[in-house]
Amino acid sequence: MIALFTPAKCLLLHGAIILLFGLMLGAPYAKAIKGHAPAHIVNSWRVAHASLPMGALMMLVFALALPHLAAAAWLNWVIAGSLIMSGYGFCIALPLAAMKGERGLQSSAGWGQVVYVGNIVGAAGSLVSSAGFLVAVGLGF
Repeated sequence: MIALFTPAKCLLLHGAIILLFGLMLGAPYAKAIKGHAPAHIVNSWRVAHASLPMGALMMLVFALALPHLAAAAWLNWVIAGSLIMSGYGFCIALPLAAMKGERGLQSSAGWGQVVYVGNIVGAAGSLVSSAGFLVAVGLGF
């Protein structure tokens, strides 16, 4: 029997969703450029439009690699879950930062707090998944 939900399949699905979302952010990025938005806003849209597809591609690469590693199922789920959490954290933080003119580098009130939390979730998830992936790769040697 083929499992319907595996870590690799979940990464493929969510990676594809985040890839599409990141590519769609090219529209507000172009609008900011054509509308002569302040440089920091244009840069924020550039970061969102470029970073989300890069993260999604990382998810797709991990999805392709996981079935070939000798890691336990629980470790594969930690890798996939934390990477998916990271992707959606950044899906909230990066466009919101561009829309609201926030940086999200420190905890502040209002939208800045939401951007900050999204960045923390994104960064923490990326670190956990990368460390888990390194362990999973190491188990194969």
